[in-house]
Amino acid sequence: MSDQKQPALKSPALAFHGSRLFTSWLKEAEVSLAITTYQAGKVFLIGLQPDGRLSVFERTFERPMGIGVGQGRFWMSSIHQLWRFEDFLGAGETRDGYDGLYVPVTGHTTGDIDMHDIHEDAAGKPIFVATRFNCLATLAERGSFREVWRPPFIDRLAAEDRCHLNGLAMKDGQPAYVTCLSRTNVFEGWREKRRDGGVVLEVPSGEVVASGLSMPHSPRVHQGTLWMLQAGTGEFGRIDLAAGKFEPICFLPGFARGLAFVGNYAVIGLSQPRENRTFDGLVLNERLKAEGVNAQCAVCVVNLRTGDIEHRLEIGGIVTEIYDVNLLAGVIRPMALGFRNEEIRFTIKPEALQ
Repeated sequence: MSDQKQPALKSPALAFHGSRLFTSWLKEAEVSLAITTYQAGKVFLIGLQPDGRLSVFERTFERPMGIGVGQGRFWMSSIHQLWRFEDFLGAGETRDGYDGLYVPVTGHTTGDIDMHDIHEDAAGKPIFVATRFNCLATLAERGSFREVWRPPFIDRLAAEDRCHLNGLAMKDGQPAYVTCLSRTNVFEGWREKRRDGGVVLEVPSGEVVASGLSMPHSPRVHQGTLWMLQAGTGEFGRIDLAAGKFEPICFLPGFARGLAFVGNYAVIGLSQPRENRTFDGLVLNERLKAEGVNAQCAVCVVNLRTGDIEHRLEIGGIVTEIYDVNLLAGVIRPMALGFRNEEIRFTIKPEALQ
């Protein structure tokens, strides 16, 4: 693959560099990207301008993490709320050159439950990982959240992040698999199990379908296969459910977290490991040193048939870490409203009578 780059988009603190064919792939796939970084407090919507160059739209939230996509909307968690953004534009409509206008129509206050992955169920209801409370949950009418399921080794609902339940895969509109960094039932017990204590559990049975994993993240079911990121080794691959094993298909030069699919491609977020004990002693660091490369902050596009990283969007400046990546299908150039100007005050869309 050529090292020639697309022109960089820069601000005083941000830089985006697409590999030579990245924008062409975005156009062909007919998707745009939604990316969260809690380290920089940003949500980025990445698409294409009319002349084919990258379009980068950003909004600022405190600790944005999970991004869940539904029909004409997306959900995003922040430090103590879950936001629902609805696209106010209909088919063929545009506003200021954007064909997606995402408006934060609701914000449910959950408190700081360290919300990770978010998905919609078959009824359009958000199901999310409440990592601090070691469970799957949904919104509550009269409370912060309502527990949906927790691993059988967690004896009670407690704000102790005992196993670092972080990832959720849906199947047929229902929770199917989760990832945990360990099977511990004590306060932050997972921290001593980062290198090989990770597991994938089946929901609702709680049975272990794969173990011995290193910081597993972002399980997803696509084309009948359970895919996953093994962040501690820098690998993307599939779970052989019959054998109970993780089968890597490629190495990723960074801490992998955030996974979405379009056709035969996986879109994966990479981060630079933080300088703290959470990332010490991982095979990923040993592999990067052996290869003589530094960890990247980037979005990689991987061909599922070959395992090749065919395209990449490097992110520089203040952003060194990505939490989640998702895709807005059929939207070429998205934008979102924030709360710091009058735009949200005067953007109104009455709902039609049924």
